[in-house]
Amino acid sequence: MKPYILAETNYKAIQDEKFELAILPWGATEAHNYHLPYGTDVYEADHIAAESARIAWEWGAKVIVLPTVPFGVNSGQTDILLDINMHPSTQLAVLNDVVEVLDRQGIRKLLVLNSHGGNDFKPMLRELGVKYPRMHLSFCFWFNILNRNDYFEEKGDHADELETSVMLHLRPDLVLPLEEAGDGVAKQHTVTAFREGWAWSERKWSQVTADTGIGNPKKATAAKGKQFFKDLTEKLGGFFYELAKTDGMYE
Repeated sequence: MKPYILAETNYKAIQDEKFELAILPWGATEAHNYHLPYGTDVYEADHIAAESARIAWEWGAKVIVLPTVPFGVNSGQTDILLDINMHPSTQLAVLNDVVEVLDRQGIRKLLVLNSHGGNDFKPMLRELGVKYPRMHLSFCFWFNILNRNDYFEEKGDHADELETSVMLHLRPDLVLPLEEAGDGVAKQHTVTAFREGWAWSERKWSQVTADTGIGNPKKATAAKGKQFFKDLTEKLGGFFYELAKTDGMYE
């Protein structure tokens, strides 16, 4: 039993605790090339949140990790079998209910730990910040915290070398042999602004990639995933600690 993981602890253990920070991991349920499980984003969120919270807890921060939300925005993947889409309006409703509980019970800091590229929490947290002025609401996307080029050779953003390496470290039992993976080749947008990244249009997944992956996973290894996971959770653990312990956010 880990006292900083709500799903594992019990009322006897926490009834007198004064938590400083709640962490809400948020993933997705979607195809990840041929070789990774549909729950990849959820498994990553679970493990990254738990290890980072362990570090912060052992340093003295009273953090609590809430159960991971398993569904994300997959509106560009409506024709991919069993990719479960949760609309942003639904995410806002879920977030509102969580924030309402925390605010009422005096846990005034919430960090959404995002584990899926289709989720966009900034406008939601802006709206909820007006509704719950006593709350400090924030989010981060673990995929973008470290410089991937320090760890991995291949570019990508979905079921790629990075994600495959992390899953080979965390849940190798759920990863098929890499010779069964697709190559993750993704078509580029024909419109220059979208291709250069200063304008946005949702990717229609089945038109962009044949195997649902974006990025070649074939150079992934468990050793790469282990080092990345260690460095990532150490940095996130420090962030959890600092966020939990900081009273004033500005100086």
